[in-house]
Amino acid sequence: MIQLVSIVIPVYNEVRTLRDLVDRVTAAPLPNRLERELILVDDGSTDGTESILADLEREGHKVLRHGVNRGKGAALRTGFEEMEGQIVIVQDADLEYDPRDYPKLLQPILEGQADAVYGSRFLGGPHRVHLFWHYVANRALTLLSNMTTNLNLTDMETCYKVFRTDILRRIPLESDRFGFEPEITARIARLRCRVYEVPISYYGRDYIEGKKITWRDGIAAVGHILRFALRS
Repeated sequence: MIQLVSIVIPVYNEVRTLRDLVDRVTAAPLPNRLERELILVDDGSTDGTESILADLEREGHKVLRHGVNRGKGAALRTGFEEMEGQIVIVQDADLEYDPRDYPKLLQPILEGQADAVYGSRFLGGPHRVHLFWHYVANRALTLLSNMTTNLNLTDMETCYKVFRTDILRRIPLESDRFGFEPEITARIARLRCRVYEVPISYYGRDYIEGKKITWRDGIAAVGHILRFALRS
């Protein structure tokens, strides 16, 4: 039986990377009997990204649009509403994450071992070395999240998250910006989902190259972790 994998890509001001990223996603290997659909959500881009998205739409990819910038979480919710696959992969529009990692991200779900898979940047895959304090913040947020969810993740903030679609449809997501990461983690823990981690490659950008997450998002993430912990 052929299964469909929905790849949801939130896009905000990625005119320099988007075309290359989509080419890599469409060329990435998938396990046998899997097909892919790309869902690109333009979150109010103002840098010329729209012209690339228009080309991608003409090529047959699904493109959704926000009139104003609402944040990664909001863009993902919009994309999740339109997905048709049995499995969904979250893919950032920059080039920090390598779509060639798809087979190992999908394997635990395809083998019936997992409901969700996180791609960890800290389990030994090749990665660019830089931004020490960003690394420290990631590890601190993951530790705090683990304390409140009783999971033992190494990288809660990773972009690469893969879910069975039937599980994801049961989760009423709320967060608009980067609060998506701690929120989805808290909610799948509450559902007692089977969560796996696999090592991935990581080619992190710095802020000159267009990295968007800041210390303010880190502080907000602490608030999201505590808020969803109190709800549980």
